[in-house]
Amino acid sequence: MNVCVFCSAKDLTDKYEAPARQLATLIAEHGHSLVWGGSNTGVMKLMADGVQAGGGKIYGISIELLKQFARPDADEMVIAKDLGERKARLLSRSDVIVVLPGGLGTLDELTEILELRKHGAHQKQVIVLNTDGFYEGLNVQLARMSNEGFITGPLSEYLAYADTPEEAIALVENRF
Repeated sequence: MNVCVFCSAKDLTDKYEAPARQLATLIAEHGHSLVWGGSNTGVMKLMADGVQAGGGKIYGISIELLKQFARPDADEMVIAKDLGERKARLLSRSDVIVVLPGGLGTLDELTEILELRKHGAHQKQVIVLNTDGFYEGLNVQLARMSNEGFITGPLSEYLAYADTPEEAIALVENRF
């Protein structure tokens, strides 16, 4: 499968980097490919390094504004004109999406993918790797939105949470 990973292009503490490295190893060990934002910096670089080291393929989708950070040895690298095109290409190239801790860009990607799923634009599973409880606040907010009628249907139709990379890869392969 093509596993799209939304993550940070920043260097982070090992608390966040170690699970990313483990997930990258598992993606490759399980015979999957990585689809990611294409950056050769931060956690994005760790993901690409790990998948390649394990013999997996990596497919990057960067943007014109950030093309100087694009990984030069990706199996395939696409330079989209802007973030909107990038998100559309990431979605179309992937079979499943895994979201790691990240900043505004990661949150933007996650919420757009959830909104598109709500409208039936895709049926791809979305798995949130909740490293060290990073997404607990988001989980509370989404539950409130659901409980108060802003989100149609149960949240389990939109996304699943995993606490470890092993749980995330199990969800990738078992579908929820």
